[in-house]
Amino acid sequence: MIRYPNPLKLGNTIGVTAPSSGVDETLHHLVLNARRQFEKRGYRVTVGNTVWTQNKSASAEKEIRAAELMAMFKNPEISTIIPPWGGEILMEILPLINWEDIDPKWILGYSDTSTFLFALTVKTGIATAHGPNFVELRSDVWEPVASKFMDVLQATAGSDIEQHSSEKFQSKWQHDAPDDPYVYKLDSPTEWKSVGSGNTELEGRFLGGCIDTIRHLVGTPYGDIASFQKNFLNDEPILWYFENCEMNATDFHRTMLQFVYAGWFENSTGILFGRSPAGQEVNGFTVLDSMERIKELTGLPIVYDADVGHVPPQITFVNGASGRVTMENGKGKGKVITTLR
Repeated sequence: MIRYPNPLKLGNTIGVTAPSSGVDETLHHLVLNARRQFEKRGYRVTVGNTVWTQNKSASAEKEIRAAELMAMFKNPEISTIIPPWGGEILMEILPLINWEDIDPKWILGYSDTSTFLFALTVKTGIATAHGPNFVELRSDVWEPVASKFMDVLQATAGSDIEQHSSEKFQSKWQHDAPDDPYVYKLDSPTEWKSVGSGNTELEGRFLGGCIDTIRHLVGTPYGDIASFQKNFLNDEPILWYFENCEMNATDFHRTMLQFVYAGWFENSTGILFGRSPAGQEVNGFTVLDSMERIKELTGLPIVYDADVGHVPPQITFVNGASGRVTMENGKGKGKVITTLR
């Protein structure tokens, strides 16, 4: 049975810790601005020491990162945890986490943060939220699609949360652009697509993240999907969502084949892929070629260019929750309904 954290309420404290990358001193203002925005909205914010440092592709030594994250989980005054952003080697801390000692508490993020989200849900059955990073919430106005993360964090068990695809997305990051009206600079029309034709409707238990990092959990205790389904889902099927940060088309394909061969898709209903800044073709081989081959191998319906991950804005997906995704071909619009059951 999936366990859902208590809802975030006005006056609660949000903990910010960096289990992967910290924030370089030249960018500390991003954290301060995001903290100010949450405080303006009626929340308290506690920022851990790891957030302010960065060395050798991590905020601190793995023991320090793990200890600060666990301290925030154990601190009864902190109700929600939002890392500043992702990074590269969060995987180092996984063996240092006392998984049995974690009580349900919302943790939100994407990129390398999804490595922890994925492991936490698979190991413990605690729901986690794949959505915006803390530093992306630093503007006076929160972008409408991304801002739905609050609906998720404030929801009670049994609630339905309805989210819709964006009208436009941001084709390229502009870190030096002003944050007015919000951080994202949306400049390109959104169009969800499917492999094949016809309207698409997918249902299952959500699970996924950034495939650059979670692929390395295959064959480890943090990627035992069969046990996760048996122990926490009563063998209900999984509706996968993925995003590709940096892999070219052939690396992407090898990763998807690894998931197939590891049995991750044996009890599944479909795959949703986010827009990607990567996926460069290799000798004429494209990501779409890969998706078509994966569809042929698995028989699963596939939707792509959805609002997930590194090309904002993004819908917030809840690992472990029941979900329904619908897409109208010809219109390229999608809808996601999440039920916390």
